[in-house]
Amino acid sequence: MNIHHITPKTIIAALAVMAVPAAAFAAPVLTGSATAPRTTSTTAVAIASCPRGWGSLPEANSRMTQAPVTAVRTGRHACYDRIVVDVRGRTPGYDVRYVKNVYTDGAGHLVPLRGGAKLQVVVRAPAYSSTGAATYSPKNARELTNVAGYSTFRQVAYAGTFEGQTTIGLGVRARLPFRVYTLAGPGSNTRLVIDVAHHW
Repeated sequence: MNIHHITPKTIIAALAVMAVPAAAFAAPVLTGSATAPRTTSTTAVAIASCPRGWGSLPEANSRMTQAPVTAVRTGRHACYDRIVVDVRGRTPGYDVRYVKNVYTDGAGHLVPLRGGAKLQVVVRAPAYSSTGAATYSPKNARELTNVAGYSTFRQVAYAGTFEGQTTIGLGVRARLPFRVYTLAGPGSNTRLVIDVAHHW
């Protein structure tokens, strides 16, 4: 092959092809599916990209609603574990804080929780309709969701509903920073979301 007949376009194309593998190796590899949160294959990269500025002090909103709680769900993320409380209607207020122990609403019985720290999640919404019918009645009050294998969550337990509010006990690995916020939807429903970080 005569090197004098290689055009500038050929040289540029060859350089572009050689650059692809280097770019591919430089980017972190993502794993997961459409239904599972994505995680990076490099822990250091994941920690560096995690949200900052969360704390461990109580977060509260006094707004009450008669819109009932209908479900409690959990999920995992590269940076935090998440609990979601579904509400059929208006956005609820809340009181989320670390406590020594969580007790049942009304009766005041101790709710045993695994983990090095305990978060009390008070949703300012009932788990029953205006006629008194239960809108959320878990099969196992001590294990609302399966959190085996989670980085931060150790147990999610139901502490009952009383006088227009619903309480959930969340056992976590340690006293770690968290954030609380609400989301609209789907439809006229709303969600209370609590994320607890894997690290400080």
